[in-house]
Amino acid sequence: MSLTWRPLTLDDTPRLAETFAAAERAEPIEEHYSAEDLAEEISSPNIDLPTATTSAWDGEKLVAYGLLRRRDAANPAHMVRVETLVHPDYRDDAIAAHLTAWFEKTGKEIHAKTFPDAPLELHAAANTRQRWLSEVLVDAGYEHARWFVDMRADLASIPPVKPLPEEFPLVAYEDEYEELTLRCRNETFADHWGSTEQSPEAWRHLVVGGKDFQRELSFLLLSPERDRVVAMVLCAHFASDEAATGVKELYVSHVGTDASLRGRGIAGALLGHTLVKAKAAGFRRASLNVDQDNTHRALGVYERVGFGEHQRWAGYVKAVSA
Repeated sequence: MSLTWRPLTLDDTPRLAETFAAAERAEPIEEHYSAEDLAEEISSPNIDLPTATTSAWDGEKLVAYGLLRRRDAANPAHMVRVETLVHPDYRDDAIAAHLTAWFEKTGKEIHAKTFPDAPLELHAAANTRQRWLSEVLVDAGYEHARWFVDMRADLASIPPVKPLPEEFPLVAYEDEYEELTLRCRNETFADHWGSTEQSPEAWRHLVVGGKDFQRELSFLLLSPERDRVVAMVLCAHFASDEAATGVKELYVSHVGTDASLRGRGIAGALLGHTLVKAKAAGFRRASLNVDQDNTHRALGVYERVGFGEHQRWAGYVKAVSA
């Protein structure tokens, strides 16, 4: 098979959406993307389209893509994100070999321009239903390092909500809290596996400035002096998923509590408050993703407020000599 390889452009996103739809039909993982969704994803400040993306074309048909997402910090390693998808009709050894070789070669080039003095790791993920991708990664030397769990909560049957601590003012997210919220994110996620500090530009693009961000259903607890965010629950709503499934679902993207306040049930109380507000706003379900071995025992926190396991993702890592 003769394929043409070239970097992605924003004009390619309608064709990329078609490839995602074909993959979803073959291996349903309940993720649906419009061209607009994908344009926002690949225009991230952490992705350089001309040098950090590739795509395979069979005539006018986009049949595979790969991209590398650099990180904003390397502590201690530069954990470059690998993202890829191949149309089900084009999955063979040749396309797998091309992509995995490209990830390693391009990963080294990106790393040399960003954090050349740090170790380099390539990080990828595959849903348990994505068997071909998992096999490709393992065959290319990636090692299974972690399990991540997608969880769901039916908002019609959430447990009673615990009261929030009165000493911390509760507010819905506003732009005036952007810097404080990012600081809270970077501090509370500092000891999470695979996490690094996030830049203001990436934070704005990927989270609080994204088109799917739900500021009216994202809540913060402030310090009594109102100069710090001590707990947060940030949420999004993906219209493409609702259009495909008919279910209005709130995605909980971030849950964090200041280290000095952990163990008091604050995260669960704030998340419970969010679910009640989401139900009142017409949402039928909530979802989130969590590291099974999260150091803060977050999985148990989420189970206590009504979440249960839905599906799993395997996290893979390959250490690369730069």
